[in-house]
Amino acid sequence: MFPRPLPLIALALLATSLAACGSSGGEEEPPLSEAALAAVGEEPGAPTKALAREIDDLFTQEGLGETRALIVMHDGKRAAERYAEGYDEDTLFVSWSMAKTVTAMMIGQLVGDGLLRLDQPAPVPRWQRSGDPRADITLRHLLQMRSGLEHTEAGDPPYESSEVRMLFLDGRDDMADYATAQPPEAEPGEKFEYSSNTTVILADIAARALTDSDQPEARRRAVSDYLHARLFEPLGMSTAVPEFDRAGTLIGGSLMHASARDWAKLGELLRNKGSYRGEQLVPRSWVSQMVTPSPKSPQYGLQTWLNRPTGEAEHPLFPDRAPETAFSMIGHMGQYVFVSPEQGLTIVRLGHSNAAERKAMLQQLADIVELYPAEGR
Repeated sequence: MFPRPLPLIALALLATSLAACGSSGGEEEPPLSEAALAAVGEEPGAPTKALAREIDDLFTQEGLGETRALIVMHDGKRAAERYAEGYDEDTLFVSWSMAKTVTAMMIGQLVGDGLLRLDQPAPVPRWQRSGDPRADITLRHLLQMRSGLEHTEAGDPPYESSEVRMLFLDGRDDMADYATAQPPEAEPGEKFEYSSNTTVILADIAARALTDSDQPEARRRAVSDYLHARLFEPLGMSTAVPEFDRAGTLIGGSLMHASARDWAKLGELLRNKGSYRGEQLVPRSWVSQMVTPSPKSPQYGLQTWLNRPTGEAEHPLFPDRAPETAFSMIGHMGQYVFVSPEQGLTIVRLGHSNAAERKAMLQQLADIVELYPAEGR
C-alpha cells in the first residue's frame, strides 16, 4: 500500500500542471482585439469568439495577401463584416472575373424572356458564313467554356495572353470583334478552356438580343438598363457599375464594380435559387444549370466555379472542406463570393493575393466555412 502523503503530492503536482497549462507560457491564444470582436454580429450562427478569431486571422496573418473586405451572411442575416483600413461599406470593389457569373445571370434572364436559346447555335453574325465550323458553337458551349476557339488566358510574357490583348492592346476598342475573330482549335464542346474573351462574346450576344442598333451608346444603354431594371435595382444594389468598351459591349468577363454588401446580395440571390423577397429574378431552372458540372470540367458550371472534386491536387476551391454543392464567383487576385446552400452561407472576400497567397488564404477561408454545420437544407 502507498504511504499516505503521496496523494497530497500528486494533487500538488496536478495543480501545478493545470496552472502551467493556463499560464502565459503555454499555447493560450492572445486576446481578441476590439476590431476582431466588433466584426461579428449578435447572432452569427457560429461561436462568436471562434468566428472573430478566424476572421481576424484572415486579416492579420502573414502569407495570405491583403484582405480588404469580408462579409459573412448566414440564413440571410449579416453574421460578420470587416474592412481593412482605407476601405468601408461604401467602397466599390472591382469584380475581375466574378463578373462572368453576373453575365451568366443576365443570359439566363434573356433565355427566360425567350430572346435566346441555350442549345441553339450562338447568334454571332461572323460565324454564320457558309462553311464556318464556328457555326456549331452553341450558347451552352460558350457558357461552359467549351467553344473550341483558340485562346491563351495567361501568356508569358503577359502580352501573349489573349485576354490581355483583348482588354488592353489590339482588341480593346471592340473586344467582341477581337474575340469572335479567333479561329477554332478544337471541335465545339470537346474541351474546357477558361476564357475571359468567351464571356465578352456572351455580352455581345446579350446586346444584340436587346437592340438592333450597332451604335455604341445604344448598345451600352440597352444592356445597362436591362441589368439595372432586372437585377441590380430589384436587389437594392445601388452601387453596381458595369464597364463597357468603346463599341458599347459590356466587359462582362472582367469589369464590374460594387460594394462588398452588394456583392453579397448577388451571392444570396444564387443561394436562394434566383429568388428575392418572393420575386423570381433569375429563373430557378437557370440557377440549377449554372451550378451543374460541365461534361468537360466537374469544377465548372455556367460561368460559375463549383466545389466538386476533380481528382487533381490543384482546385479553385476546397472540396475536402465544404459541401460539394457549394460554388463561387471567383475573380483575379483573390475575389470570392462563396455560396454554400447546405450551410445557409454566403461569404464575400475581396482583396489582393498572389497565386501562392491565394492557396493559403483559401484554407483560412475554409476555416470560417467549417464553423457552420451543413444542415441538408
